[in-house]
Amino acid sequence: MQLVHEQPDFEFFLRGADGRSALVNDRRLAASFIVAPDRLLEDWPVDHPLALRVADLEPMLALQPELIVLGCGAVQAFPPQDTLAACLSRGVGLEAMTNAAAARTYNVLAGEGRRVVAGFILTG
Repeated sequence: MQLVHEQPDFEFFLRGADGRSALVNDRRLAASFIVAPDRLLEDWPVDHPLALRVADLEPMLALQPELIVLGCGAVQAFPPQDTLAACLSRGVGLEAMTNAAAARTYNVLAGEGRRVVAGFILTG
């Protein structure tokens, strides 16, 4: 059997993430960040999903996603209800999960050509 290493057809690929760091392409990040198939926004000023405000979502919503994948760190948590409602009122889904699950989900959706944006909360 011949194995072929296939490169994704989008610019930013997550090789892995946990609660403290993430590997985007070949670059290790240790601060919260936002990633889309064609954009990487570093130093996202969010340190806990329970503290996520509607204003914190604006950089992601500006990218006009159909879905936001929220990596909450090492443990799944959910943002406040008003933050979730702000996404829904704009027709944007928001899924909260651990960073490891969010990395896998983001890669699958981006690979399908979906308009996905992911925010990863990292704590040092």
